Amino acid sequence: MKLWFTISLRVLEGSIGPPGGAVILRGHTFSQKQRAQTRYNARMSEELSLNINIKEPRWDQGTFMGRAKHFFMVTDPRNVLLSSETLEEARVIVENYRAGTTKPGLTEDELWRAKYVYDSAFHPDTGEKMFVIGRMSAQVPMNMSITGCMLTFYRTTPAVVFWQWVNQSFNAVVNYTNRSGDAPMTVNQLGAAYISATTGAVVTALGLKSLASRLPPIASRFVPFAAVAAANCINIPFMRQRELKYGIPVTDENGNRLGESPNAAKQAIIQVVVSRIGMAVPAMAIPPVIMNALEKRAFMKRFPILNAPVQVGLVGLCLVFATPLCCALFPQKSSMSVSGLEADLQERIRQASPKTTTVYFNKGL
Repeated sequence: MKLWFTISLRVLEGSIGPPGGAVILRGHTFSQKQRAQTRYNARMSEELSLNINIKEPRWDQGTFMGRAKHFFMVTDPRNVLLSSETLEEARVIVENYRAGTTKPGLTEDELWRAKYVYDSAFHPDTGEKMFVIGRMSAQVPMNMSITGCMLTFYRTTPAVVFWQWVNQSFNAVVNYTNRSGDAPMTVNQLGAAYISATTGAVVTALGLKSLASRLPPIASRFVPFAAVAAANCINIPFMRQRELKYGIPVTDENGNRLGESPNAAKQAIIQVVVSRIGMAVPAMAIPPVIMNALEKRAFMKRFPILNAPVQVGLVGLCLVFATPLCCALFPQKSSMSVSGLEADLQERIRQASPKTTTVYFNKGL
């Protein structure tokens, strides 16, 4: 009797059952296949809500931690390796969802993953696929290689000129790719901006190198950082000079376009310059100190060929964290008071939307 009671109890609990995986429950028998179909139907009946706001990041952008989580996803270096098919699939999922349709069986996590894949490769204002090395997900692999070489080969003038030119050419691509707004630049405008930006940056680097020749050896190691910081102040405004002249789009809190503002462009560019310099601080300030100590060690003297790989590795380690954390210093969707805009734009906003006191804009990256 006791044995029969135990077996009956286990059957009801589903731990054992009749042959074929069937389970007896209140007089009905369900096979494993039927149970799997029931679970599948239950999942399908739980349709993905269409009220998820994927126009905004998943995490609260009003806090630094929320922005940091967002940019760790956007700058993830693994996104550079995604195939065109994967990017296109993410684009279709995001655009269909915005249009009010979803792929059957799509979960919320899969939707957010597609959104961040989409954000990593497509421009937020134009919707165009961005050039691969200009994407923020390419920042770590590209910058660790270029910065590592800048820190390694800094002693001769030709080396300084070459690596500064490479770095500023790369920065010019990044600055153009991640510009704010949707107005195109002509080839002539782009060429003039590139020449101005790279020339100014290289001249600055050479001037600082000349100054550092009278300083202690450890100080000369920081010449690349000083040059990059100064060059960012030149490169970014030059590559985005059209925004300073004609302005960038500003919207209300609902995304309705209100006009273009050069003042908003100035604020956006200042924030980007600060973020870029911040990114360079750990990557260009910490490795020189470590390398200065390592180069005195016997094994580094025996194997000087290790200098560049070790330097590149240290820079990469710093950039993995510095890139997203410094991007998070300011919200991607920045804001400013209407009173800070141009007088004519203020007047147009007061007439069209008198209750609007704050405008929003994409600051770029």
